[in-house]
Amino acid sequence: MRARDGGVCRVTQRSSKNATIIEVARRAGVSSATAGRVLGGYGYSSSEVQEKVRAAAAALGYRPNRLAKGLITGKTQTIGVVVGDIESPFYASVLRGIGDVARRGGFGVIVTNSDENAELEREAVQLLLEKQVDGLIVSSTFVDEPDHLREAVAARCPVVQFDRIVAGLETDSVVVDNVSVTRNSIAAMIAAGHSRIGILAELGPGHRDDVGSFVANVDLSSFDVRYHHPSWQRLLGYLEAHRAAGIEPDPRLIRRVAVYSSEAARKEALDLLTMRNTPSALFTADGVMSTGVLEATSALRLAIPGDVSLLCFDDLDWMQFVAQGITAIAQPAHLIGAAAAELLLKRLAQASLPFEHRVLAARLVERNSIAVHRNREAV
Repeated sequence: MRARDGGVCRVTQRSSKNATIIEVARRAGVSSATAGRVLGGYGYSSSEVQEKVRAAAAALGYRPNRLAKGLITGKTQTIGVVVGDIESPFYASVLRGIGDVARRGGFGVIVTNSDENAELEREAVQLLLEKQVDGLIVSSTFVDEPDHLREAVAARCPVVQFDRIVAGLETDSVVVDNVSVTRNSIAAMIAAGHSRIGILAELGPGHRDDVGSFVANVDLSSFDVRYHHPSWQRLLGYLEAHRAAGIEPDPRLIRRVAVYSSEAARKEALDLLTMRNTPSALFTADGVMSTGVLEATSALRLAIPGDVSLLCFDDLDWMQFVAQGITAIAQPAHLIGAAAAELLLKRLAQASLPFEHRVLAARLVERNSIAVHRNREAV
């Protein structure tokens, strides 16, 4: 409550101090233990006692202390989430999906950001475990050796992985079929006559530092994409589309953007678009790469698709407002988050269930950024 004295706004004692369980119990005429059982939702109390306690709590403006309740019940009704980049539109949509499902299930969400840094991810997971979250939803930067996640699972804190799966870590998971949607989308570019398609991708983290060697030697029939970063999976789809069309990919067109930023992607795109035998089309493996490419084409005054065709992974809001519109692959980001939260709540309700691995489909959103190439007949 607020009151005014001579034009000065002051806060009364009631709103500056949260009522305690002891005060609620005194007002209701019951013991603090009884009041705690009623407000904590555990143990037995008669309907008459419950009514008295809740009325007293409402009158005093009592707010339950979830941490204190957790010490008694072993549950805090909170979910911890670790994402790679909290500013990314993709992660923002995933978080919305997680939040929608968690809220309906009576859970709160604590979000932390790893900045795609392994040490920061370890710290984030440790912080969430110290907060005694009931479970974790993680998009890990690790390919292997995720000791912090294994320790969480060993401590009986359920973990759901999304977007990326760590090798050897058995948990529930939600991913997108990156390979198929990329293969089919690149195949459409090839069908439009494009045989020189540049690709810009983070391609990390991973075991393969030599991209050229990977492209030359990878066995597409036996390569297990499950435990690789999504950018590697999208590269695999790119390679599959080329080989299915009988086109040997040029390693010079495959650009690994070492520093994950639009500026680094811009520099790689500038180099691609000014090389002697320039690509007629570009494929970007995520939204950050797409931003860099648009900055490069603008700097070079290139028209899309008149001078260069463009296909982007991740359908960002601005892509529909760019002249001609940008053809993009849309991930079901909200559904990814919702599915991850559903799996975690399901696991919290019944820990002995078999682990579930959900693979969701992405879709191609066709606009007008891919032109028919003049060499189509040759292709």
